Amino acid sequence: MAADQGAHHDQDHGHAHDHASAADDVVPGYFEIMETAVRELLVEKQLIGPGEIRRQIEVLDSRTPALGAKVVARAWVDAGFRARLLANGRAACEELGISFYDDTGLMVLENTDKVHNLIVCTLCSCYPRPVLGLPPDWYKLKPYRARAVVEPRAVLAEFGTIIPTTSKFASVIRPRRSVIWSCPNARQAPRPSARSNSPRLSPAMP
Repeated sequence: MAADQGAHHDQDHGHAHDHASAADDVVPGYFEIMETAVRELLVEKQLIGPGEIRRQIEVLDSRTPALGAKVVARAWVDAGFRARLLANGRAACEELGISFYDDTGLMVLENTDKVHNLIVCTLCSCYPRPVLGLPPDWYKLKPYRARAVVEPRAVLAEFGTIIPTTSKFASVIRPRRSVIWSCPNARQAPRPSARSNSPRLSPAMP
């Protein structure tokens, strides 16, 4: 009986099996399929090569928050570097050997005893990748982007930064006057709508 069982076991597992892993059963998501399609199309059109994609991934992987910490530490002890950093963030970072792989500029803001800056991009989750690497997932989430604008103190408190409220105030941003509606009769100036063509614009009067 034992011999029969052994023979049976050898018969079942005495040769290589093509065992499919659990990862093989995962269906790619919409964005994965889109990324693959766009990448293959760009390579096919010879707009970029596989080597360029690989090098870009390697560059992104080499960028970490440690680079940003290096910049901040230098600004703490070097007043001249701090001034250059606030005037032109990209140029100052390049002084430390931090290269930028595109034409993106870098604006640097500093916290003071009276001002604490909270950065949030409500449109496309812009992030200083050359200095800090890839953004954390929470930075790109819509709840964070929305709450950071509406209740910044509450959001900062969840990260352990408590900003005391010493006074209550409201702020209003005055738009820059640049264009006016051009219409023969100002009292009947057309309003833009989805159903009508865009109205003709003319420079505003000073």
